Amino acid sequence: MTQLPPPPFTTRPEIQGTFGVVATTHWIATSVGMSVLEKGGNAFDATVAAGFTLQVVEPHLNGPGGDMPGIFYAQKDGKPRVLCAQGPAPGLATIEHFKGKLGLPTIPGAGMLATCVPGAFGGWLALLSDYGTMSLRDCMEHAIGYARTGIPVLTNIHNTTAKVADLFRDQWPTSAEVYLNQGNVPEVGSWFKNPKLADTYERILVEAEAHSRDREEQIEAARKIWYEGWVAEAIDTFYTNEELLDPSGNKQKGVLRFDDMARWRATYDEPATVEYGGLDVYKCGFWSQGPTLLQQLSLMRGMDVRDLPATDPRFVHTVAEIAKLAFADREAWYGDPDFADIPAETLLSEAYAAERRKLISSDQASMDLRPGSPDGRTPNVSPAFSHGTDISGIGDYWGIGEPTVQPTGEAKGDTVHIDIIDRDGNMVSMTPSGGWLQSAPVIPALGFPMGSRMQMFWLEEGTNNTLEPYKRPRTTLSPSLAMRGGEPYMVWGTPGGDQQDQWSTLLLLHHVDRSMNLQQSIDTPAFHSEHWPSSFWPRAANPGRLVVEGRMPSTTVDALKGMGHKVAVGGEWSEGRLTAAAKDGDILKAAANPRGMQGYAIGR
Repeated sequence: MTQLPPPPFTTRPEIQGTFGVVATTHWIATSVGMSVLEKGGNAFDATVAAGFTLQVVEPHLNGPGGDMPGIFYAQKDGKPRVLCAQGPAPGLATIEHFKGKLGLPTIPGAGMLATCVPGAFGGWLALLSDYGTMSLRDCMEHAIGYARTGIPVLTNIHNTTAKVADLFRDQWPTSAEVYLNQGNVPEVGSWFKNPKLADTYERILVEAEAHSRDREEQIEAARKIWYEGWVAEAIDTFYTNEELLDPSGNKQKGVLRFDDMARWRATYDEPATVEYGGLDVYKCGFWSQGPTLLQQLSLMRGMDVRDLPATDPRFVHTVAEIAKLAFADREAWYGDPDFADIPAETLLSEAYAAERRKLISSDQASMDLRPGSPDGRTPNVSPAFSHGTDISGIGDYWGIGEPTVQPTGEAKGDTVHIDIIDRDGNMVSMTPSGGWLQSAPVIPALGFPMGSRMQMFWLEEGTNNTLEPYKRPRTTLSPSLAMRGGEPYMVWGTPGGDQQDQWSTLLLLHHVDRSMNLQQSIDTPAFHSEHWPSSFWPRAANPGRLVVEGRMPSTTVDALKGMGHKVAVGGEWSEGRLTAAAKDGDILKAAANPRGMQGYAIGR
C-alpha cells in the first residue's frame, strides 16, 4: 500500500486567478472553455463550448443524444437557477407496453427501448440563447473541429469499446462503423474521428445561419432543426423501423417518435436548498436525486463527528448511515413533481431531520432500507425488492449497473462534469450524460447514439418514479451550487450515478468542516455505499456494502467491519471524478480530480 501523508494533502495545486477558472472532466474541454473566456465570452458561452466538446472527446461518457441538468448563478438574475434538460419518456412508453406486450420486469439498461427525448442539445441552446453572448458557431466550432480531425484514444475509451466490440460487430453494425477501426477496437494512443457527427453539426449551423443573421434567431432555428426538423425525422425513422438486440435478450424497436421531440423544450426551475456551515446549498429539484445531498447535510448538522479526521471510522460510519437514510427517502418519495405529490418541504425540514437522526446507531451499520414517513405518509419501496430481473445468459458485453462505478469502486465513467466561473461572478455547474457509445445503436444518418435514461423508472404502479408517458425519470445527474452571505460562492459536481451525491457531499464536508481547500477536499480518500437499489439496470441493491479507497487506513477498515459494514477495498485512487470552482472575494479558485488522469482545472 502506498504511504501518503495524512489528509489534507494535494496531488496538484488549487488553481487561483481573477480572470476566470474552468474545471472539467477532460483537459481538452477545460482548454476549450478557457479559450472562450479569453475571447471575451462569459461563463455560459464557455460552458456550452466545453459541453459540446465533451461529447466528442469523451464519447463513452456522454453524447448528443443524452441529457443534462444544470445549476447556475447569473449576475443578471441575482439568484441561483436550475436548468432542466432532462427529456421525458416518450408517449408510447407505458407499463402495458413494457410489462404486458414485451413481458419485461424492468426497462433494459441499453438499446432502443430505454431512450427518452434527448434533452442535452435543447439545454445547451437555451443556456446560450438566454445567458450567453456568442454565436452558436463560436460555441460549436471546437467540437466540430475535434470530431473531424480527431482526439486521442485514452485507456477508458479503448476499454469501453473493447467490452462492446462483439455487440457492435454482431448486432449493432451502425455503431461498429463509427466506433471501431475497420472492425477493430481503437488502440490507446491512436486518434478517433467522427466525421458524420461533424457533418451533422455543420449542416445544422449552415441552415441556421441561412435562416437569419440574428444570434437568437439562429439558435432557435437550430433548436427547431433538432426537435422539429430533419434530426428528429432521422431519429423517428430509425426508432420506428429498426429492430436491434438489447439486454432483454430480444431484438426490440424503440418507442421514441418525432412528436415526442417536437413537444419538448428545456425549462428553468427553482432549486431546492438548505443551510450548512454558513453556506446556502442549492440543488436541482426532486425530479433528480440532488436533494439527497441536502438531506444528508440536514442530518449531519446535528451529529458530533463533524470535526473528526476524514478517515476516522466514526466519521465514515456516520456519513454512510446518513446516506442510507437520505437515499431510502429518494426511493420512496422522489420523482417528477409534475406527476407526483412530493413532500418536499418536510423532507428538507429540521424537524424531519431530527426524527431521522434518532435511527442512526453510533456503532452499528444498518442492513435495512428505512424510508421515512413525512407528513404521516406511508412509503412505497416495494419495487426495490420485487422486480426480480434475471441477468443470466445475456452476454458479457452488457454493462451490469451504472457504468461509472464497478463493484470494486473502480471508476469507469458514463458521465462528465463542468464547473466555470468568469470575472463577473457568473458561475455554472453542469452534469451532461447519456448517449454514450455503449447505450444504444448509432443512428447512421446522424453519427451518434441516443441515451438510456428511461431505465430509471419502475414498472410497478404506485411509486413516485413509476413510468408514465411524458414523465421525467428521476435522474442521478446532480450538479451543486452554494451561496455565502448572499453572494455566489461555489459550484461543484462529479460523474458517478448513485455515487454523485455521496462524493459531492464528502467534498463539501471536507471544505466546510475541515477547512480543506478545493483540491484537498477532492484528493482526500473517499468512499461510497451501495446499500439501496441502484438507479441503473438491473436495479440491484447491496445492503450494508461500503466501498472505500485503498488509501483508507487499515485500522479504519477493520473498525468499519467491526461495526457490521460489508467493506470492499477498491483501488487507491478509485472513488469519484469531482471538479469544483469557487469565488472568494475577488479571487477565483478551481480544482479537478486526479483519478483517471483526465480531469483538469485551469485559470488565470
